[in-house]
Amino acid sequence: METVDSFGMTAERQFADLWSRSVLTVRERRLLLLGLLVGQGLHEMTDAQLDVALRAGELSEAELREVAVFLTHYAGWARGAKLNDQVESLIARVTRARSDRSDPGG
Repeated sequence: METVDSFGMTAERQFADLWSRSVLTVRERRLLLLGLLVGQGLHEMTDAQLDVALRAGELSEAELREVAVFLTHYAGWARGAKLNDQVESLIARVTRARSDRSDPGG
């Protein structure tokens, strides 16, 4: 018998509702969430949000770099340095993936 993750389904629905509200844009919500995650030192969740922001086109490479500069001054040097590393690693991965797709003959 298959089990149903009713908590997971409920949480997913609540997050979907939260992200689809009309007062703030998804981009604005992403920026707020990034600031919160960096400020709390939640690096794994920060990685996921950076990835979504870049791949979905919500934030450009230059904007992600600027977020790192800005948050370093508010979240502290150690967290800002970690964020900078995360941003640069993500940009390098995405750049490699794009070049791999554009050069299938390798």
